[in-house]
Amino acid sequence: MTPPPQTDPAQRLRIRVMLAPGVPFGPGKADLLEAIRDTGSMAAAGRRLGMSYQRAHDLVAAMNAHFSEPVVAPAKGGARGGGSALTPFGATVLAAYRTIEARAEAAAEVELRWLIAHLATPPAA
Repeated sequence: MTPPPQTDPAQRLRIRVMLAPGVPFGPGKADLLEAIRDTGSMAAAGRRLGMSYQRAHDLVAAMNAHFSEPVVAPAKGGARGGGSALTPFGATVLAAYRTIEARAEAAAEVELRWLIAHLATPPAA
């Protein structure tokens, strides 16, 4: 029996956690937090992800309002005088979400491989 093909990132399990009614946290917000961490800027993070600054700002404002501590804070310095930085609490939120993703993907691996192996048109290797 040939093992099912490996899944590529576009086929992996995507988890959205409803933290409370009307308070979702999913891959888009996690990707935004990572991009802010990596770029030091909400605008640059938005560009990296193909979203407007306004959308990035609105998502960050919602996350900051929904959690007990800010996940992103203004950062001082730099050529233009500022930017944004992931807070230590934000890094912990991001790590917790990525752990949930990894555990869910590991728990569902057999079933996901089976489903992918039984697609009418298998994904290209």
